[in-house]
Amino acid sequence: MFKDKYRGTLVAGLAAAIVLQIALVAGVFFFAPAESFLSVKAGAAQPDVVTSSPEGTNIVADVVAKSSPAVVKIETKQQVSQDIDPFFRQFFSVPDQKQLRQQVQQGLGSGFIFNKEGYILTNEHVISEATEIKVYLSDQEEPLVARLVGSDTELDLAILKVEADTVLPHLEFGDSDAAQVGHWVIAIGNPYGLDHTVTTGVISAKGRPVSIEERNYKNLLQTDASINPGNSGGPLLDLQGSVIGINTAINAGAQGIGFAIPANTVQEVVDTLITDGKISRPFMGVYLQNNTPGLANRLGLASETGAVVAGVVPGSPAEKTGLQEGDAILQIGKQKVNDAGDITGFIEKSRVGDKVQLQIENSSGKKAIVVTLAEK
Repeated sequence: MFKDKYRGTLVAGLAAAIVLQIALVAGVFFFAPAESFLSVKAGAAQPDVVTSSPEGTNIVADVVAKSSPAVVKIETKQQVSQDIDPFFRQFFSVPDQKQLRQQVQQGLGSGFIFNKEGYILTNEHVISEATEIKVYLSDQEEPLVARLVGSDTELDLAILKVEADTVLPHLEFGDSDAAQVGHWVIAIGNPYGLDHTVTTGVISAKGRPVSIEERNYKNLLQTDASINPGNSGGPLLDLQGSVIGINTAINAGAQGIGFAIPANTVQEVVDTLITDGKISRPFMGVYLQNNTPGLANRLGLASETGAVVAGVVPGSPAEKTGLQEGDAILQIGKQKVNDAGDITGFIEKSRVGDKVQLQIENSSGKKAIVVTLAEK
């Protein structure tokens, strides 16, 4: 896990091609209906899509003026245990057994209100393991206490809820699929605690896979708009003021490289996170790698395609079904398996409880088995 800290450094790296893939992923998502009430843009006629350079115009200033009230600063506190220094133990004659002391660790991030009921979107890593979450609105000095409604580590999304005496301004989602490389974007957030910092840039690329410590992101938007620690969870806006991404990461080893979760990915899961508090994903419980002629020869397989089981998760549906390391999966359902990606893609489209038929091969020959997918 990682958090945006006042003095933390966020390390990111573009993912290389991965030979070993994990078929533990899932995804049955529901589309959240677009809202049309009391948004930051409510009452304004929808302008033509503006994608060209905003230089020499008031476009950016106008978008920021309308959008900023819905962008919030998030402060968190987390109780962490730390071992007492051995010298301290010896000097003060503290018993030799392991002694832990409690410390409060503070975190900082950004977020934005996305409906009038006070629901706020941010990154999961911003609030992960937090014991206290406070939200600062731009027009209020005192923070609001927020509660965690739902979160998903894999997507790095979290939804918070605050109670307010007034109707809160909120932002609307745009269509991230329609955004094109070269389109101008605006990032608003609180980098290093500097409230409501605005940066601009363009979409540099789409569909980027990125690995950051223990997280493997997929399909991110890449932008050269400055995104720094503390920006995580803030909105990436188009020039109409619609949210097309959730700022989530930077490449600390390079300048002008930031990433955002596409808004369309977020919209697919918002309702589920609010109602269920989590995303239910099916999993089979195997680690896979692509089959090759050399691997097939070593394993005594006739087939040189498909995906080979590199490991089985203990207690998983795969183990219960009898799948073993070295088995090659040649077919899943009615779909031929060319590589490990075919299996992960099939599982992502399945549901918990689905019975999936596999055709496998090992040194003993070919056979068909049925795996019942469990919840991850």
